[in-house]
Amino acid sequence: MSGKAGKSPFAGQIPLPLKQRADVMRIIVGQPNEGVFEACRHAQDWPFRTALLWGEPRSGKSLIARWFENSGLGDVIDDAQGWQEDAIFHRWNRAQETRRPLLIVGPPVPDGWKITLPDLRSRLGPALNLRIDTPDDDMLAGLIEAHAEARGLVLADGATTYLVPRTPRSFAGVEALVAEIDRITLERKVPATLAIWREALEIVLGGGPAGEQEELL
Repeated sequence: MSGKAGKSPFAGQIPLPLKQRADVMRIIVGQPNEGVFEACRHAQDWPFRTALLWGEPRSGKSLIARWFENSGLGDVIDDAQGWQEDAIFHRWNRAQETRRPLLIVGPPVPDGWKITLPDLRSRLGPALNLRIDTPDDDMLAGLIEAHAEARGLVLADGATTYLVPRTPRSFAGVEALVAEIDRITLERKVPATLAIWREALEIVLGGGPAGEQEELL
């Protein structure tokens, strides 16, 4: 499920308290993940009240899982591939006994997650798959602003307009870009203006000068 349906009531941002440099990190909600939020609102309808949440690195899977749990919608297993399989199996059984939904952050079974415990594999096979898609331009803009906010980084006017067409097209890439902008501004004690954005892009994307990269992008 990738959220291709109509506009979600969650569209925008969801504040989530985190222990970062700012008091609040925001979950950016848009086309790539709005279907996930819609499905979470109806967790009682999941097959066996179980869903697998997956997506590319740094796509906000753990943030969504924390929102799901904090909202009282159900229980969570984060980074499920790091868990003992029998422990996950016991949690699945408990979800059936208590009729409380269980959101598991982990890849699809069996294509992405080769589970060796037969009982667990048969239980998770029918689970609802919730996928976070690659970020589109609107989400990239929101992510730039959210990561900057979390770092206490003030970007000059026009930052998203300039950066979105040039930033790496991935959740991890845009996070790395904002981190690099922040690093440069802190080291040099200068504001995050166009020259800094260009330099950070050069470093994150690699290759030649920013001018050459812009021709390619």
